[in-house]
Amino acid sequence: MGAMEHNGRMTSSDLDVLVVTGPGLVADPSLLAEVAGGEFEALGVGGKVTRASDLPGLRAALEFPGALVVLPGPDPGARALVSGCPRAVWLDLTRSATPAAPGGEGTGRLHGRGIAGLTWAIRHAVHRTRRPARRVAYGEHPAQWAEARTPRGAAGPAPVAVLVHGGYWRSVWGADLMDALCVDLADRGFAAWNVEYRSPDVHGWAATVGDVARGLALASAGASGPVVVIGHSAGGQLALRAAADDRRAALAVSLAGVLDLVEGDLRHLGSGAVAAALGGSAVELPQVYRRSSPLERLPLGVPQLVVQGDGDDLDLIDLNRRYARAAGESGDEVTYLELSGDHFDVIAPASPIWRATAHAIAAAVF
Repeated sequence: MGAMEHNGRMTSSDLDVLVVTGPGLVADPSLLAEVAGGEFEALGVGGKVTRASDLPGLRAALEFPGALVVLPGPDPGARALVSGCPRAVWLDLTRSATPAAPGGEGTGRLHGRGIAGLTWAIRHAVHRTRRPARRVAYGEHPAQWAEARTPRGAAGPAPVAVLVHGGYWRSVWGADLMDALCVDLADRGFAAWNVEYRSPDVHGWAATVGDVARGLALASAGASGPVVVIGHSAGGQLALRAAADDRRAALAVSLAGVLDLVEGDLRHLGSGAVAAALGGSAVELPQVYRRSSPLERLPLGVPQLVVQGDGDDLDLIDLNRRYARAAGESGDEVTYLELSGDHFDVIAPASPIWRATAHAIAAAVF
């Protein structure tokens, strides 16, 4: 494969993954190999981390037939090569200033998550190789799309699950966060739609809200079964607001959602993520907060499932417990599910808290 240095080795599995680092990448290769190795084992795949020391070596690596993750580094030639390989998951450890590079604004491109981003890139590569999705645009901007996975073994009308990712509304996070849940839900008989949207830190709050509404409408159009909208973290707020605005969902699910934006702003959640997303504080923009905060919108008029891990941020636990009580007192039909787990266990298919959540969703729509 040209001039390349190898770390790790392939193991027997249904899928092999190659992680390639380009010339000039600033990262400890042994740490990358450790992180990748743990993820290979967790996903049950064979894997290898390799360094391309020159462009011919990188070009040869891009011919790898399995799941492919590439960290091109700063070299313009390397980045040009990777841009011509759309099946590769492109990972930049640093935040990208290029509009085409942020997660959700390109095909398989992730950025700004540091070394930990390698775990997400490997997951994304594996999920989209094992269970490919159909991408559908709902607008002209590169970030206005949703990916659909058809239900496995569906014999009749299937319920529709519309997923909205979180990440404190910041552009370094994208729809790849929800890949695993989309695959899991499709395996459970749902038509699963993973919605991407323009993030407010780049495009403004109105663009984000409008995109989620359009994504929900796209997935709901022509649905043969009930529609469930599911959001994680910041996506929980977006999902419940969209359900309140739209009213076509049979169930709205928040997974560790930020459901009280006023208190979230006052407590400076996510280092000021709420005010940064909405464009100002609750004092400065009271009307925007009233329209956006699920707590302020009660009753939503839609049945809700509010899920929270007990090992999560204590402020999120507080927000979700208080929200669930207030939703019930407002007359909404709401179920509160709090089990062992952290912020990401609620979107991990193998975790007990997600399995309980999936069973509760299925019981509500099947």
